[in-house]
Amino acid sequence: MSLKAIADRQGLSEHYLEQLAAPLRKAGLITSIRGAQGGYVLSRPAAQISVGDVIRVLEGPIGYSDCAVDGEPDPACAATCPVHGVWEKVTEQIVAVIDNISLQDLVDQSRAEQQNLMYHI
Repeated sequence: MSLKAIADRQGLSEHYLEQLAAPLRKAGLITSIRGAQGGYVLSRPAAQISVGDVIRVLEGPIGYSDCAVDGEPDPACAATCPVHGVWEKVTEQIVAVIDNISLQDLVDQSRAEQQNLMYHI
């Protein structure tokens, strides 16, 4: 799908999508296809790409605070911060959730919500 088509469909700036596509391509989550009918496709099935994969590429390591990022404790913080354990647990839960939701799950949820729309005349 072309970035222009995605931009039009989602009401986003094509320039903004170009900025997102570059790191996603570099990370191997999407592949570009050249030519008149070119655009971008997922590099693997949507069921094999997690929301966490995308967030890490676009935003960096996951963490609620700097003292607990992607479940890796900061030794200096762990030794001195009285609430370090709390932030570590929060981060672990965030990571668990986003790593267990695939892009296919999002597609399926969107389709289900569209089927449940009620139209009134």
